[in-house]
Amino acid sequence: MVATDLDGTLLRGDLTVSARSRAALARAADGGARHIVVTGRPASSCREFLVAMGYRGLAVCGQGAQLYDASADRLLDSAALDRDLARSVVEATERALGGARLELAVVTAAPANRFVVTPGFADRPRAGWGRAADRAALFAGPIEKVLMRHRELPDELVAAAAARAGGPRVSVTHSEKGMIEVLPAGVTKAAGLQRAAERLGFTPSETIAFGDMPNDIPLLTWAGYGVAMGNAHPDLRAIAHEVAPRNDEDGVAVVLERLFGAAPAGGPPGRAPGGDTGAGAGRPRAAVPPARSAP
Repeated sequence: MVATDLDGTLLRGDLTVSARSRAALARAADGGARHIVVTGRPASSCREFLVAMGYRGLAVCGQGAQLYDASADRLLDSAALDRDLARSVVEATERALGGARLELAVVTAAPANRFVVTPGFADRPRAGWGRAADRAALFAGPIEKVLMRHRELPDELVAAAAARAGGPRVSVTHSEKGMIEVLPAGVTKAAGLQRAAERLGFTPSETIAFGDMPNDIPLLTWAGYGVAMGNAHPDLRAIAHEVAPRNDEDGVAVVLERLFGAAPAGGPPGRAPGGDTGAGAGRPRAAVPPARSAP
């Protein structure tokens, strides 16, 4: 099983999957592997990327909160975050940071999964983002996660304060600069991939995983072999078995070509990437590199 993050990993800086990466994934599929996207994006946000690359089968979305069947465009399961708990964690985090005022956003509950921000959260709000007039409006309806940022304090400091404030009641992760995420307890990319792997009949020892940010630490730790991109956060590089070239240098493809061989001249096989929704018993397996100590 080949598990890849999207942003900063499989996607290049222009948010496309290169022809080389497509060919490497198709070659891996011919070798018996199943590609599983494991992303922080909710299904509603990653659907366009999956469609563009012809992806079929299961995908793990929303930092592990969602299991999505891309073939049927159907959300199989999702987790929601208690709004009162989310508010209390935000307030406790601000107290722990000496009264610092955090900028907030939420992702609303599935299936809509709208990204809603308060004034000041982003210098240039992206198209499609919703805007809340104040904090109270953020929590007017069910949510899947809350995001917090501070323009001067380091992300790692904010994340640590949020983790202490929430304790075992929530999961806290850091997915990109200025994006500290508070999620339902137990939600991680590893937990989501475990659910997908059980459906597909794969184990951690049969899995190679690729990522670039601290939210990928559980993913790479769960997998038998973890690969950090050359552009990865230092915390992820520290626990990876291998550091590949950067996402804009097709690092995922470089590693897969070593394992499965480069695509033959004339283009990649016609098979689309993605994980089947059925069990994986009896399929050929390509060996995952033996585990070794991180560099």
